[in-house]
Amino acid sequence: MAATQSTTEAFERKPVAVTERITADGSSRWPVEPGRYRLIVARACPWANRSVIVRRLLGLEPVLSMGIAGPLHDERSWRFHLDPGDKDPVLGIEYLGEAYRKADPDFSAGVTVPAVVQVAGGKVVTNNFQQLTLDFSTQWTAYHRDGAPDLYPEEHRAEIDEINDAVYHDINNGVYKAGFAKGQGAYERAYAEVFGRLDALSERLATRRYLVGDTITEADIRLWVTLVRFDAVYHGHFKCNRQKLAEMPVLWGYARDLFQTPGFGDTIDFEQIKQHYYGVHAEINPTGIVPVGPDPLGWLTPHGREDLGGRPFGDGTPPGPPPEGERVPPIS
Repeated sequence: MAATQSTTEAFERKPVAVTERITADGSSRWPVEPGRYRLIVARACPWANRSVIVRRLLGLEPVLSMGIAGPLHDERSWRFHLDPGDKDPVLGIEYLGEAYRKADPDFSAGVTVPAVVQVAGGKVVTNNFQQLTLDFSTQWTAYHRDGAPDLYPEEHRAEIDEINDAVYHDINNGVYKAGFAKGQGAYERAYAEVFGRLDALSERLATRRYLVGDTITEADIRLWVTLVRFDAVYHGHFKCNRQKLAEMPVLWGYARDLFQTPGFGDTIDFEQIKQHYYGVHAEINPTGIVPVGPDPLGWLTPHGREDLGGRPFGDGTPPGPPPEGERVPPIS
């Protein structure tokens, strides 16, 4: 582990390019308004998965529609290849990049999900994945369902923000820094950061059911979207292979607990996740072969985390079933 490498060989994530916000307080040019926007996601993407979970837990489905790009894309961007005619049924576009270029004809930065698109004009409003879910919790409150949980409680925000920052750098983005490293040293540094942070979180979660307080918060959602993909892609494809998640008892129990909580596991399609990572990252997997395993049935096994107490939704209630067109295939 003593190898050194130029930092130019380390993976650096490009910043999002469309950082505007949709607000209820008049602080932006985009007001919160039912039916005005469409959330574009991909089942494969962990950053998009955050927004799918928060939208679902808060019950925003009736006021914010959702389009789902398929797991495969090319240099032209995410593509709606799972929809009839290969086009999003509301926006009428084949590639998400079309909505970015409607907002800016000269747009040349990364076309990413999640993205919120203005339905009437077909223009991307924001792809600021770090802020988007926080705004769902704080700006869209007038349209939260009855019983919606408080995912960003004011009294815990400083602690949530601190944990989110560490989780983002060392785990969410850390697995990418390991997987896309161009040198041994850069890879080993990222590898050490990933597992160092996982060990610290395992210790924290050994005696508490959730990361902050006794309910699910934004911090749990941000960590979980990486954990749920860990064994399927990050362990092998991104070389984060000290251990599988299933070999880390505390984190495996924590991740299964959330998977079995409404709003989490019912947003996951393991096949699309594997199809994307193994099928798109040709520089890492040039054959494009998608592995058959691991067996997802383990996600449904008892976890025993209820013994730690905690109330998943606080004073709220679980969300109902996903809308028909947004359901994922059951694990089998």
